[in-house]
Amino acid sequence: MGKSLLLASGSPRRKELLEQLGYQFAVIKTDVEESRQPHETAEQYVSRLSLDKAMAGVTLAPEAVVIGSDTIVVCDHSVLEKPDDFQHAKRMLEMLSGRSHQVMTAVTVATQDSHETVLVITDVWFKTLSEKEIEQYWQTGEPCDKAGSYGIQGIGGRFVTRIEGSYYAVVGLPLFETDQLLHKFL
Repeated sequence: MGKSLLLASGSPRRKELLEQLGYQFAVIKTDVEESRQPHETAEQYVSRLSLDKAMAGVTLAPEAVVIGSDTIVVCDHSVLEKPDDFQHAKRMLEMLSGRSHQVMTAVTVATQDSHETVLVITDVWFKTLSEKEIEQYWQTGEPCDKAGSYGIQGIGGRFVTRIEGSYYAVVGLPLFETDQLLHKFL
């Protein structure tokens, strides 16, 4: 296994998940602008961000195999990213309350010569949230850096009544799909 493996993500959750797969890797942080292009679908958007992050990593370390990933939450065709403040988080959580939404995670594995992206879509159902629950949840600090203002692996998991798809993709890195991609590159 001659090539080094890099994870182009500052997410501690992605790092922990990749460690679960048993790979030796280093983490690099890339600076990729996360803004949706006009007429770009949610699926295209999250896949492009994943690719942009991986390719930014390849630019920094041309000899490496680089993993890039991005996660978004989609409800009523609206992309819910990380909240700007409490009011923004509250609007998102009220939108998710008592219904289903989709979590889309794209993973790209790239080298200087090639790349491949996989998109994993998971349906998630929330219980009905009270205003008090939303305020108390915000006070924990957990929603601040999470797409859709919640973390399924943390306190926000108590709002989830059901999922269909990959739990690990909702956390931020689908283990099966990532492992399958890495077998093609390493």
